[in-house]
Amino acid sequence: MAHAFEPIRLETPPSRQLSEAMSKAFRDDPAWAYLLPDEARGLRLLPSFFNILLRYSQRYGEVYTTTDCEGAACWLTPGHTTPLLRRLIRIGIHDTRLGIDLGWAGFRRYMAMETCTDTLHQRSVTGDHWYLWALGVDPLYQKQGTGGMLMQPVFKRADANRLPCYLETSNELNIMFYQKHGFTVVREGTVPKSNLHIWAMVRKPVLLTK
Repeated sequence: MAHAFEPIRLETPPSRQLSEAMSKAFRDDPAWAYLLPDEARGLRLLPSFFNILLRYSQRYGEVYTTTDCEGAACWLTPGHTTPLLRRLIRIGIHDTRLGIDLGWAGFRRYMAMETCTDTLHQRSVTGDHWYLWALGVDPLYQKQGTGGMLMQPVFKRADANRLPCYLETSNELNIMFYQKHGFTVVREGTVPKSNLHIWAMVRKPVLLTK
């Protein structure tokens, strides 16, 4: 049975509960496994990572969640669709544990991944667009329509303004889900010296009919 709710825009600082929900959604994600191969260490850092991502998306985009913080859609708005390292550092400056535990090797992997995704991004979509930086739903609430509903507020605005939406995923299992919501794979890439494969997807605006 579908889980009934209305997506709400996150206006307050992201709660620990929401960071935990996103962490649970991404705990098996190939990109995170690449970034921090030590599983126990990675699971410990996930909440801090998503707290920074959520706060960045609030400042330079929009975040949609539910009243019970079951998950979130983190969007970057047209004109701010390239995540900047200096902004991430500024937002997460007080979370020194994340930087220390990531370490130099982890930072290099992060930069290699960012270079790959940034190249795919630039080659896949031009002009103004919305960037779905992260979409995550607590596994307890997956397959109930939650993820699709969280994307709807931006889909409506993108369609009204005839703007495309863009995302990347490193989880092949996600491709079919996003295809059901209008996205199409437009490019693929692999992070150098790794097995991390990334798919770039674009959703063209749906023309509204009167």
